[in-house]
Amino acid sequence: MRSIWNGAISFGLVSIPIKLVNATESRSVSFRQIHTEDGGRVRYKKVCELDGEEVAQAEIGKAYEDADGTMIPITDEDLAALPLPTAKTIEIVAFVPAGEIDPLQMDAAYYLSANGVPAAKPYTLLREALKRSDKVALAKYALRGRERLGMLRVVDDVIAMHGLLWPDEIRAPEGVAPESPVTVRDAELDLADALMATLGEVDISTLHDDYRTAVEEMIAAKAEGGEGVAPPAPGEEGGGGQVIDLMAALESSVRAAREARGEAAGEAGAEEVAEVTPLTPRTTRAGGATRAGGTSRTPKATDAKKSTSRTAAKKTAAPARKSTSTAGATAKETASAKKSTAKSTTAKSTTTAKSTTAKKATAKKTTAKKAPAKTTAKKATPRKRSA
Repeated sequence: MRSIWNGAISFGLVSIPIKLVNATESRSVSFRQIHTEDGGRVRYKKVCELDGEEVAQAEIGKAYEDADGTMIPITDEDLAALPLPTAKTIEIVAFVPAGEIDPLQMDAAYYLSANGVPAAKPYTLLREALKRSDKVALAKYALRGRERLGMLRVVDDVIAMHGLLWPDEIRAPEGVAPESPVTVRDAELDLADALMATLGEVDISTLHDDYRTAVEEMIAAKAEGGEGVAPPAPGEEGGGGQVIDLMAALESSVRAAREARGEAAGEAGAEEVAEVTPLTPRTTRAGGATRAGGTSRTPKATDAKKSTSRTAAKKTAAPARKSTSTAGATAKETASAKKSTAKSTTAKSTTTAKSTTAKKATAKKTTAKKAPAKTTAKKATPRKRSA
């Protein structure tokens, strides 16, 4: 691999000559701009704004644009004269646990190769020291006209360096989180945990760029005079990211993940997955006649339950009456006899009172009938007139 930078690693008084090699490469498919009418390629021309003429690369320099638009020319000699200790040195400033590095700071990655035989011994020393300490090295270095921050760690038998963004280059996540309050239920968390457990781990080396593969196949088909690939069917595309029922989506995801891994529900020997019973939303209607999930209950048979309870109570009390002593039974019979005598006495007095009342009423009626006759006789008698 071709080196892009030569320098040295410096920590304390130890200096290790190294070469910097790109550890990554872009595999994305790049396109050119063309004129759609005739297929001619469209190129960018670097033209001077003052004279309108195209400028060659050798004639292009650097400048800093001031706030008022003034251009301040900067030459390579100006930059080389700056007192930059990391211009040709990767200066290690600290050794820290890898967990202290925020993944947001990760940038490009490089391999550090020992530059020459004399560099092999100190290079191996630093590599083994990093392995045994289980730490990473924080370093400062200069590349492409600016000072950068880096992290050195061991990959197999090689020291790798990850470019890091400076802390002030990481933007605070203000206004990114959802503003409306959201409540996540335990049942939803349990299903999410089950999905995570079902998906399990993956060998990252088996993952690949499906989109790039599709683009390459489409290009090959067009190169052979074909029409490319057929567009996807209308039903194959996603639903726009809308989750109508979160619980249903989680359950379906768990089921699909199990099927993808060849697991059947309840299959013996399958990896244990948390079994979750989802909580159905509870709806309430007047009178409490609605169950969770919206199904209505059958009205309670109140009268039937009451009559049943009374019958059961009578049946339960029956043995107790049979086992009552003879004295208790005699007392009950005596009380019943007294009650019967009292009732008959009351009935006789009531009958006597009724007959007396009837006689009085008859007498009154008779008197009332005689009274009008006397009145009539008096009226019929003529009065005597005086002479």
